[in-house]
Amino acid sequence: MLSKEGQPLMPCHPARARELLGKGRAVIARQVPFTIRLKDRTRVESAVDGVQLRIDPGSKGTGLALTDEKQEADGRGTTVTVRRGLVSIELQHRGDQIHSCMQQRAGYRHRRRSANCRYRAPRSHNRTKPAGWLPPSLRHRVDTTFSMANRLCRYAPVTEIHVEQVAFDTHSMSADRPLRGAEYAQGTLAGTTARDYLRARWDNGCAYCDAIGVSLNIEHVRPRSRGGSDRIANLVPACVPCNTAKGAKSVAAYLADRPDRLAQILRQIKAPLRDAAAMNSTRWLLTEALADLGIPVHTLPGQTTKENRSAMGLAKTHTLDALSVGQLDHEAGDAIVRYPRQVLVAKATGRGSYARTTPDRFGFPRLRRTRAKQHFGYITGDLVRANVPAGKWEGVWTGRISVRARGQHSLQTLTGRLNVSHWNLELLQRGDGYGYSSSPEAAASTSRKTG
Repeated sequence: MLSKEGQPLMPCHPARARELLGKGRAVIARQVPFTIRLKDRTRVESAVDGVQLRIDPGSKGTGLALTDEKQEADGRGTTVTVRRGLVSIELQHRGDQIHSCMQQRAGYRHRRRSANCRYRAPRSHNRTKPAGWLPPSLRHRVDTTFSMANRLCRYAPVTEIHVEQVAFDTHSMSADRPLRGAEYAQGTLAGTTARDYLRARWDNGCAYCDAIGVSLNIEHVRPRSRGGSDRIANLVPACVPCNTAKGAKSVAAYLADRPDRLAQILRQIKAPLRDAAAMNSTRWLLTEALADLGIPVHTLPGQTTKENRSAMGLAKTHTLDALSVGQLDHEAGDAIVRYPRQVLVAKATGRGSYARTTPDRFGFPRLRRTRAKQHFGYITGDLVRANVPAGKWEGVWTGRISVRARGQHSLQTLTGRLNVSHWNLELLQRGDGYGYSSSPEAAASTSRKTG
């Protein structure tokens, strides 16, 4: 809720918001997240205690929760701290999509350069990257989390930010056991090379057909085109015929008629460490970015979050983890007494593409895209209300649109996608690079009340 001059006030209950709108004392300032602006009260005339923003960062999704804490007396007359969850948001990142697009672009460039047989002078390798540089897929995680936190600080009187900060020991995770002393300095390939290690592990034979005395290639069990990495656990030696026959197939499809060999290969496959590495790379940069908001930032270990969630009997979700971030003295009676029943899901969708052509599967331009992104006053991603006068989709529909140059835009609703003329559309909110939806919280809580 915002004051008359647009300053953030304490959040209110949806029933109270409907009452203020019905009496004409407030207007809608934003549809998602739903925000109203009062017409008859300033911030000076209001009581603003302040709220806390709690963040549980993740590789694929981040949980954000607005909470307030109050001191109450329990049945024994002891003063305890009670925490209430006011708003829960699950931010879904698209780092994997960005990584896939970057790989596709690199493949297109490699093909164009290798197809040209002219000599190309080598590029300099001494170019440095600025301090704090991250790959686009990782920078996206930091930027979107900061953007959502900044937005919540504009709509709510946030006085503190609490961030869970964890570090993953990827070396121990790779070995599946605790490591000590010199073991940290000696990995799988200590004293050898990847090719020699794989040959020794598979007795100088093909992992698929046991061929010996032939040329062996290094084969990716999970193909690079399917998200496989160059990690040693994802590599096996393979003869040229097997390597060619497998191609980009999954190992399960290629060895469907040889279950024993499939099980032998899958035993060496370990859980990927991409998500853990992403968290290790972004945790400090996220904290530094949030400090630019000018609000005190407190970092807490993941063990504290786990203890709070377990003590309150909450399920493990991003939003409930965010609600559990921060210190609580359970022995003294501190507790989480409420969590929101509905979670706002914000999925990062981007704002379109910079590409001016649509390529085919070989990277050649297939058709030219229009340079105009706005058609008949709308751009892709706008939140609109459509009033369809007749036909199968007769009625009023709300959702995000994909614009078309001819004015017959495509509207995505909860029940499906329909085409609607721009004449029948009403703009509710400009596209901001996110797609919004709502979902119920995962599980019931053992706290005293919900809402």
